[in-house]
Amino acid sequence: MPRAVREQQMLDAAVRTFGQRGYRAASMDEIAELAGVSKPLVYLYLNSKEDLFTACIRREAKALTTAVRAGVDPELPADRQLWEGLRAFFTHTAQNPDAWAVLHLQARTHGEPFAAEVAAMREEMVAFVTGLILVAARDARRDPSLPEREVAGLAEALVGAAEALAAWANATPGITARQAAATLMNFAWSGLGDLMEGRPWAPPSEEV
Repeated sequence: MPRAVREQQMLDAAVRTFGQRGYRAASMDEIAELAGVSKPLVYLYLNSKEDLFTACIRREAKALTTAVRAGVDPELPADRQLWEGLRAFFTHTAQNPDAWAVLHLQARTHGEPFAAEVAAMREEMVAFVTGLILVAARDARRDPSLPEREVAGLAEALVGAAEALAAWANATPGITARQAAATLMNFAWSGLGDLMEGRPWAPPSEEV
């Protein structure tokens, strides 16, 4: 069997084990057995438990960002672009719950360098969503140069909401990716739509 194929089998087994048992509880013996290889071979290919976990994070982060980008057709209206991006995100996280557990739960709770790997993925996702918001502003035929901080804040809020909702959807029986995406669209798009049309919500004036 080619090394690349066998290595992917090891990563598949590792993602499943880390996602279901957690980083600390997962053992290299268990991962090797699940992959159908010897533990020395796992160490030969992937060096250590830490390096194996990092390889899992990188592979799954790339798979998630690729799925979201592939789901968005730039020829669609802005709301459809956001909808398709969210649906791709929730579909991928629902179909790969162990991978999402590795990215959203395990990697973030065990410090550097794991958290930094996930942070890099998140920055890429936020930048992508920022672009979608700018497209929405352009499509609304308004000044597309929204304040930089406002756009960044909107993108951060949307990505954070998607992350939390994906964790909830995966833990709640009967919630489909389409339902999760529709929930977030209903939560976010009305506000974004009003903002693009020049009708932002404003807090009440402070009482004197």
